[in-house]
Amino acid sequence: MTQSVPPVQPPAAQEPAEQQPQPQPQPVDAAPSSAPQAVDASPSSAPQSADGAPYAPQPGAVPPPPAPGIPYGAVPAPAPVRNNLGLGLVAAFVAAVVAAGVYGAIIGLTKHEIGWAAVGVGFLVGLAAGRLGGRNPVLPVASAVLSLGSVYIGQLVGEAMIVAKDTPLSFSELFFQHFDVLQEGWKAGADPLTFVFFAIAAYVAFSTARKTAL
Repeated sequence: MTQSVPPVQPPAAQEPAEQQPQPQPQPVDAAPSSAPQAVDASPSSAPQSADGAPYAPQPGAVPPPPAPGIPYGAVPAPAPVRNNLGLGLVAAFVAAVVAAGVYGAIIGLTKHEIGWAAVGVGFLVGLAAGRLGGRNPVLPVASAVLSLGSVYIGQLVGEAMIVAKDTPLSFSELFFQHFDVLQEGWKAGADPLTFVFFAIAAYVAFSTARKTAL
């Protein structure tokens, strides 16, 4: 006998698995509150106190760097050093001639050698050399030498004024025509104090020329 084969039943269609809920896209905030805000670099954003005044810088705080192209401080250019030997010598010589006349007039009027007058001679000679000649190292030495000559001529001028009062000869005749006689009289009347005045005038002229040089 033939056996009938039971018809093959198709497999039951499997039920689809339970669908998982898909996450819905969230709308993107154009400016989320948690995003960092831009820092304003203007001075108004500096921390301020309750009354609106900016806080004082804390000790040890590093100052901000300067703006590009702006130096910390302008350094003044050094003044040019004056060095004019010729002008200094001429000025010192003129000052020595004028000081000799004034010094001689003081001696002729007072009939005494005065120490402060010798100081004044050295000061005038050194001042003229330093101010107009500058820092040339020759000028202080030249000032000292010229001050010695100024004191010597001034003493001769004073002696000529004193002698002219007691003789019929005038001052100009004694000083220009009998200069050798004045020199002999100066040598006879010179004493140690006379040479002290020489030293004072030379020292003052030397130091003044160095201190007042520009």
